[in-house]
Amino acid sequence: MSSINQLFINTNIDNPTNRASVFNTYNMNVNSFDSLIEALWLRKVSFVLTFFMVFLLSYGFLFWVDFLPEPVVADKKDLQEKVEQSAAVIETIQTDEISTTTPEVVPVIEETVYPDTIIIDSLEGRSVTVLNPTSRAIPDLDAALLYGVVRHPDSATLEQTGTVFLLGHSSYLPTVMNKNFKAFNGIQNLRFGDTVRLQSKDIEYVYRIDRVYRANASDVTVPIAGSVKRLVLATCNSFGVPDDRYIVEAEFVEVRTL
Repeated sequence: MSSINQLFINTNIDNPTNRASVFNTYNMNVNSFDSLIEALWLRKVSFVLTFFMVFLLSYGFLFWVDFLPEPVVADKKDLQEKVEQSAAVIETIQTDEISTTTPEVVPVIEETVYPDTIIIDSLEGRSVTVLNPTSRAIPDLDAALLYGVVRHPDSATLEQTGTVFLLGHSSYLPTVMNKNFKAFNGIQNLRFGDTVRLQSKDIEYVYRIDRVYRANASDVTVPIAGSVKRLVLATCNSFGVPDDRYIVEAEFVEVRTL
């Protein structure tokens, strides 16, 4: 504006010709300024577009040649160590939980079960005391027979797998002072399927008869050991005497609570 003011000062504007010349000069200056602004704006837009085009082309080229900077990652070895440490901590916690919740295992001690009574249902429910001597001497076994039926000390007890071998007197004399001499009277009349029960305190073992026969004592062999539970009854006048005897064999059926 100072140049324009100076132009008006230096020119005599009272002259119409000079006045027109001044205004024409002013219009030319304004048009030149507008053209300059427009040119600058067009160059600015072109510059921005050119910048983005060059940037995108450069980024694409660098990506294609795999020249872009890699992201920062942790060392694989360090990561593996951290994973292993975490797994160890989890395993320790789980082990502690299991060890604190697992009940203590108490060993079961199997108690020896000796028969104390025999009941033969088919012989009017006859009940006889059973003795369990530890001596194998014949005089001791014969003495025990005076008080009931005797379990041979080498045979199985009730809880064991094997054969329970019981011997008892049988007598058919008209008068007998000791009833235990008739403990096994009539066992030769037992039949297949008849039951024999052995009791011990508050439990009862039930056996089912599957064989009855007569044999000479020297020919009788009773297998004490075995893979199943069985019961063998034998009449006996005296241990060590080779006379004929009645033998009853039975298989184990079940255990009952009295």
